[in-house]
Amino acid sequence: MERITSPRRTEILATLRAAVPGVAVAAAAFVMAVALIVVSLVGRPIDLLASLISLVIAVPSSIVAISAAGLVRRIALLGAIACAALPSSLLLLGWKPLSSALVVLLLAVATQAARLAERSAIRRPPAVRIPGIPVGPSTHPVLFANPRSGDGAVEKIALADEARRRGIEYVPFGLGDDLQRLASEAADRGADVLGMAGGDGSLGPVAQVAMARDLAFVCVPVGTRNHFAKDLGLDPGDPGGALRAFGDAEEIRIDLGLVGDRVFVNNVSLGLYAMIVRTEGYRENKPMTAWHVLPNVLGPRAAPVDLRFTGPDGREHAGFQLILASNGPYRLTADRRLGSREGMDLGILGIFAAKAGEGEDLPAFAGAWWTGQADPSRGWLQWVAAEFEVRSGGPIAAGVDGEALLFDSPLQLRSLPGALRVRVPA
Repeated sequence: MERITSPRRTEILATLRAAVPGVAVAAAAFVMAVALIVVSLVGRPIDLLASLISLVIAVPSSIVAISAAGLVRRIALLGAIACAALPSSLLLLGWKPLSSALVVLLLAVATQAARLAERSAIRRPPAVRIPGIPVGPSTHPVLFANPRSGDGAVEKIALADEARRRGIEYVPFGLGDDLQRLASEAADRGADVLGMAGGDGSLGPVAQVAMARDLAFVCVPVGTRNHFAKDLGLDPGDPGGALRAFGDAEEIRIDLGLVGDRVFVNNVSLGLYAMIVRTEGYRENKPMTAWHVLPNVLGPRAAPVDLRFTGPDGREHAGFQLILASNGPYRLTADRRLGSREGMDLGILGIFAAKAGEGEDLPAFAGAWWTGQADPSRGWLQWVAAEFEVRSGGPIAAGVDGEALLFDSPLQLRSLPGALRVRVPA
């Protein structure tokens, strides 16, 4: 059995302690609901049995509804509601409205407490602290904004009005606009700080101009996931607060990644994810698009993915269905820090490649991922490098910070250490 080191043990205990209050309340409320059902239906054994069975089914359905997302979450939620509604309905039919109402209330309390416990246990770790220097207000700040990001978050929070109130030049852009050209024109007009309010995919073009002109950059989180903003320590729930970075602020230097001639702030994905984001209709219905693409990549009749690279062992590898190169390594093993970045000023790319296989290969792949042990025979490779090359017999599709692009082969990726000056609220 693997021995758990002291720091790891401390982290596990902290995670458990954070979840204990919610779990205790959820368990108590659920037990009280079961006891009330038993007492109320003790003279109706068939109804009692049906109620207990429905609750047994409702518990795992609720867990899935809390932890999953998309279509799976909706299906699990409907199942949990239907199963939880049966006991209260039987009580209501038995002329016990008070008992029925109490059961509904107790199950609602149990669900909410479980949800809070889950959020406490998997809360995102704090952003990695990067030393910075205090700077004064911008003399000519310019903020670019994508009104479509985050389901129209820019309009909902009246970002344009707030930016202009602070003396920030506000530049919205639409479909077909060349964001990099707009940022270059702003720099030509004398801008000293360039900001971007949009999803992760729109940050790179503005950051590239800021890097080339040695201007400071501000990120305003109004996208859907805001990975970059979270790693900077910004609060996606308060995008307007990020505008303070145009005033008295703190300036840090972070790395950027370069794929071909294009800058990326988060990651470049090749293979499976790149195929999904390039599929028509992806933006409108992501789960259904992924559902249609997966059999073409992972199914029994799927064609091999034509991507080749040299791994950390110095050997050439092929057939991996997913390759990810990130601006700073991500934590990708199964723990509460999944998806967080280890640093943004390390001067290295984080690289991993996955090949799930079929049948008997799947347990081996799952085991390699769970333990984080790089093993090409089990379909999992993970390492760090300053640069990386991918080769193919034709053009290479890539998801660059979530945006679909196409590159010639061979495709060069490398880290640009300390390339970007970023301002964050003091």
